[in-house]
Amino acid sequence: MTTVDAFPSDTVTRTDGEPPVVLRVDDLRVTFTRGGREIHAVNGLSYTVRRGRMLAIIGESGSGKSVSVRALMGLLPPSAVVEGSALLGDEQLVGRTDRAMRAIRGRDVSMVFQDPARSLNPTMSVGAQIVEAVRAHRPLPKREAAARAVELLKLVRLSAPERRFHEYPHQLSGGMRQRVMIAIALAADPKVLIADEATTALDVTTQAQIMELLVDLQERLGTAIIMISHDLGLAASYADEVLVMYAGRAVEHAPTSTLFGNVRMPYTAALLGAIPQLTTPSHARLTVIGGHPPDLGALPEGCAFRERCPRATERCIERPPLEEHEPAHAYACWHPVDQRAGDVLGPLTETGDVKEEAR
Repeated sequence: MTTVDAFPSDTVTRTDGEPPVVLRVDDLRVTFTRGGREIHAVNGLSYTVRRGRMLAIIGESGSGKSVSVRALMGLLPPSAVVEGSALLGDEQLVGRTDRAMRAIRGRDVSMVFQDPARSLNPTMSVGAQIVEAVRAHRPLPKREAAARAVELLKLVRLSAPERRFHEYPHQLSGGMRQRVMIAIALAADPKVLIADEATTALDVTTQAQIMELLVDLQERLGTAIIMISHDLGLAASYADEVLVMYAGRAVEHAPTSTLFGNVRMPYTAALLGAIPQLTTPSHARLTVIGGHPPDLGALPEGCAFRERCPRATERCIERPPLEEHEPAHAYACWHPVDQRAGDVLGPLTETGDVKEEAR
């Protein structure tokens, strides 16, 4: 049993067939100061993301998912203190000035936000916004940038791209707007694409189309993707690895088929238990996780989940470290569960290759 900060990684092509690491996050910490109180939003988060792979970071609202990736992008307010390390190739993201980050945002790492209606400028045509993103990182004439914009609209499978180029965001559906946001994010061929709840506001059918598009782009372009979500079903279907966060910390981390094939952290099991099932009788009460997430300004001693955990004992007053107890399966718990997720998420988790089965 060994303590781990992240899965083994390197920045060059590995001899074991694994693709190279493009992003290495180590001991990331984000603290806000409000009214004289320190809010510890992220507490020692570590992981790696490989070329052409998708990492899903899941957890309840307030667990630190979005704050952690916004810290990488330099998109937090001045009140945030960011510590630790985030290496994008050989470039350190933590500690850079906003001016220095502008050269990296969009070029090397891009983000697709949850609500495209708010992210897109309603006064500019779709094409003009993509051209702006292209020319921000490539010194192209307007005509060539416009041609590149149309190529990007084709890449994200938007119908009639030449016509959409001249349309405005209000003329497009939610799914179309999200495809435009992905096109903007891909304008400079970034190494890492962050999808921050990018499908939450979409209907189920459009949601599946967007996720299939991301997987296709991931395979064709070799883009590494970080998917921020509270949807375990999406994580099980599309991600290569899953990292579960609670109270600003990683509490379980494993390849997707490994994690859902044998859930170990009680919090992960509680998230699974809260998913409605078709076999549940009509009008039955939905299962919820009892209690409330802890106050990040006054975190309890020991395991942050212990006050909501039915398996908690006196030992849980001591905080369990995130350890690799089983090959490539790390979790932070003194009293792990032994649960397969197949009954909740369906046969996808029974195959051992969740992503392939999802296709």
